[in-house]
Order: sequence, then C-alpha cells, then structure tokens
Amino acid sequence: MGDFSNYGGSDEENAEIKRLNADIEADPDSFENWEKLVRACEGLEGGLNRNSSPQALATLRDTYDRFLLKFPLLFGYWKKYADLEFNISGPESAEMVYERGCASITNSVDLWTEYCSFKMETTHTPHLVRELFERAADHVGLDFLAHPFWDKYLEYEERQEAQDKIFAILGRVIHIPMHQYARYFERLRQLSHTRPVTELVSAEVLAQYQSEVEAESLQFGIQKTELELERDIRAKIDAMFYQIFQATQTETTKRWTYESEIKRPYFHVTELEHPQLANWRKYLDFEEAEGDYNRIVFLYERCLVTCAFYDELWFRYARWMSAQEGKEEEVRNIYLRATTLFVPISRPGIRLQFAYFEEACGRVDIARDIHAAILNQLPDAVEVINSWADLERRQSGLDAAIDVLKAQIDSPMIDIYTKAALVAQWAFLLWKVKGSVDEARIVFAKNVQWYADSRHFWQKWLEFELEQPTEASQESKHASRIKSVFVEIRTKSRLSAVIKQELGQVYLNYLQQRGDKDAMKEFLAVDRELFGPQSISAVGKGALRVKENGAPLGELDDADRSKAESRYFSYYQLHTEPDSNAQGPASFN
Repeated sequence: MGDFSNYGGSDEENAEIKRLNADIEADPDSFENWEKLVRACEGLEGGLNRNSSPQALATLRDTYDRFLLKFPLLFGYWKKYADLEFNISGPESAEMVYERGCASITNSVDLWTEYCSFKMETTHTPHLVRELFERAADHVGLDFLAHPFWDKYLEYEERQEAQDKIFAILGRVIHIPMHQYARYFERLRQLSHTRPVTELVSAEVLAQYQSEVEAESLQFGIQKTELELERDIRAKIDAMFYQIFQATQTETTKRWTYESEIKRPYFHVTELEHPQLANWRKYLDFEEAEGDYNRIVFLYERCLVTCAFYDELWFRYARWMSAQEGKEEEVRNIYLRATTLFVPISRPGIRLQFAYFEEACGRVDIARDIHAAILNQLPDAVEVINSWADLERRQSGLDAAIDVLKAQIDSPMIDIYTKAALVAQWAFLLWKVKGSVDEARIVFAKNVQWYADSRHFWQKWLEFELEQPTEASQESKHASRIKSVFVEIRTKSRLSAVIKQELGQVYLNYLQQRGDKDAMKEFLAVDRELFGPQSISAVGKGALRVKENGAPLGELDDADRSKAESRYFSYYQLHTEPDSNAQGPASFN
C-alpha cells in the first residue's frame, strides 16, 4: 500500500489508514492492527458499495488480499470479503473470492457450505451447482461436524425435487462417523419405504436378496406373491441399513471421546491450551492406529487448521506422510505450507528439515536455496550456517564446507559472537573430518585475539584439547596445553564470573581425574581463584586485554554479554517429548 497516496475517503480517513499501514509494517504479526485496518477500509466513504470511488475499492481489496495472505485460515473473513465483492461487483467477483478462500482453507465446513449456498442462489444450472457440492464433499464430507454441509446439499436436491439424488446422498452419509449420524439414518429409512426397491441397493445385491427370499420360500413349500417377495426383500435391505447404522454408531462413539474435548475447532492467532494439544496428539494416534489413509489425512488437515502455529504437528504430519509409499510430493507440500505460511522463520527447524528432505530427494540446489533464504532473514543463525556447511561437506567435500564458514566469517553482516562459533566449527571440521589436530589447533590459536569474549569459543577449545588422545609419555605436554587454554580464558576474556567458574570447573575436573601427583596444588590454587571470597578471588576482576591504541578494554555491556555467553543448540538438542499433563497456554516456541 506504500504506493497509494490517496486511499479514498476524507483526509482524516486517509491519515488513519496511512497510520494503520505504518503500524502493520512495524509489526506485521499483530492481528489486532490488521483488524483495525480492515475495519477502517470497510468504513471508507461511509461504507463501500458499487458506487464508491476506485481508490477506496482498490484500498479495500489490497488490504483484504494482504490480510488473508498473512492469515489464510480465517474463514469468516473470506466470507466477508466475498459478500463485499458481491455487493460491489456481482457474483463473478464473489465466486473468485470463494475459490481463493476454499483453496486456502480446504477443509472448512463453514466456508464450503457458504460457497455452496451462494452458488445455489446465484446459479440456475443444476449440474454446475452439483459439481461444486461434490468438490466440497471431497474436502469436508468426512468432518465430524459436517452436518451443515450435508444439510445444505440435501436442501438443494429438495428444491430440485430430486428424490433419487436425496436418497443417494443419504446412502453416502450414513457410512460417515459424525455428530448427527442418527438423524440421517432415520431419514434414509423413511425414504426407503417410498422408493423403488431397484434404487435401494445395487443390482448385484438385489439379485442376491431375491435369490435368498425365493430359496427360503421353497424351503418351506410356500409360494409367495410379488408383493410378499418385495416385502421380504425390503426387510433384508432394511436390516442391511441397520447394520451400517450400527457400524457407524460404533465408529462415531470411538471418536466422540476426542471430538468432545476439542474446544476450538477453528484457527486463531492466540495460543491453545496444553490439554487441547494433548487431545489432538491422542486423536491422531487413534486414527493412525485405525489405518484408514483418507481419514488420517483428513484429521491431520483439521488439526493443522487449529494448530497451524505449532511446528511439532507439521513435523509429525511430514514424518507420517513420508512413511507412506509414493508420497514424496505430498510430503513436499506439507513442508511448503509450513514454511511459507505458518511457522515463523524465527523457528528454523522445520525449514532445515525441508532442506534435508530436498537433499534426500536429489534436489541439492533447492536445499541450498532454503538455507540461503533462512539466512537472508536470520543472518546470525549459527545452526543454519553450520547446517549449510555440513550440506556442502556431504555433497562437495571438506573444502566446500570450510568455504561456507569462511564466507560467513568474512561477512560484515555477521555478529562477532556468531563468527566465534563458526571459527570453532571450522576447527572441529579440520579435526573431526580431515583428522588434522595441528591445523585445528592453529585455527583456535590464531583467532583467540578476535573471539576471546565468546563462551562458545572457549568451551569448544577446551573440549578439543581434552579429547585429544594421549599416553603416559605425552601426558605432561597434554596437561600443559589444557592449562594454557584455561589461563587464557582467565586472562583474556571478559566473560562473567559465573561463566569463568563454569569453564574453570571443567579444568578442575581434569585435574582431579587425570592430573599428576602434584595436581592438587594446582587444583587448590584454581579453586581459590574461582570460588574464594572477593578479597582473594581473581575471577571477577576482568581481563587485561587492551585496544590497538593501548587503552584497556571496558566491561561488556548487557547486550554484548548476553551474546558473548550464549549457548548454541540445534533443533534436536532442544527437542523434548511433550508433557501430556501440562496445563495453561501452550507456547508456539
């Protein structure tokens, strides 16, 4: 909307819309700001209609388009948009909005029902209306609360006085476990008494029942009239329908346990309660155990309307789908929807999983592009940079991996504390992949002057030295290297006392477990320095580093200290099994 100088309406209305657009640019995730903007646009010029100015109509459409691109699962707003287009431009424009809405939220019973109702009132060609109802049935017919849709479909056929089609619809519905299954069975049963027997079942089933009735008559030597034979055949058909009813009743009862616990079956930007998420997990477990592919997919799609912002369920859906034979494209679509619409880029785990999927499918360039896209928004994402380096190592070798790390280390866009973590990763690749301990040690030693304030850098250097293999004749040299790293931590870093104590504890453990006969002297001296009272401790006195001009470096400010002392984790290191007993709002993070 930045290109619009005139939104339509008065100067005051223009100023208000300009202000609201600025608010959204500043905070595009604020649902409240979007709602205010939509209401302001709807109210332009006293309320928009077909006689409103082109500027006002363009403003309204642009706002709705941006809003529903950001929040595509809000079925109520798609309905409002379609109603506005109908009033402004007529049924063709409204139908285009309904099509976009139903493509965005394919399993919304409410939206499909509204669309079908709209089509009933505006189209007088029955086969076009029926085609839409059948499309809707494919998308929402299995929903446990699909009765408004099926009622609308039956209503349309009643208007057409198509009793045969009404019976056919009821014959489909009685197989579906849903909230109001019983009344559809009762209606089918009543209608079956008035329809020709040839409409009630297939020709094969009818022939079977007819043979059975005739055989029963012959068994008892009774010659029945045509009416009596038809009565007996209808009794068998009625019994068949009752068996279907009982099976549907059983399936409905199984699902009722989970359905009754769903408190919010629609999308909203606010968090769900933990028990709601736990119920969805149990429901999915149940449906997967039942083994009906279509029903499982349908339930996942329902779940991911309500739980769209919870990446754990996108992960689950993609993993389940990938276990099905020949579903590569379906898996890809799950990842695409999660990454382009719902899971914010600040949580890159699902995007990295998408990259691994594409790499596994042989689409390595796509995997690279996914990494680059994340870093375009999160340039300091250490996990993503390391993941990209690992990708290049797998596909092109160690040098390619190190080139990725070097490019990021040399970038002026990357934070110095991120660079410290990347240097440590570079050293570890030289050590673990190339097997060159000396080259790895050189990387640490040459870069310490730049990254001495990074907790991660020191932790990795300590880890590197501690894990080097040694023997009795080399142990003193090994101990000297470890001590040297600890001394540099103490004298060169400006880390807080808490972090120095934490890293120092690693050194103390080494002295206890692997030190020589004089190690306890060193142990007690370090212990005194780290944990002694302030009058004798040196841990909180800061580093002796100086600037290039010789002036001493000051203490780290709070922002820098937070970055300097950060830990870096991968998605899987942070992943924990959900607590089924947790209460309260479930955070998206």
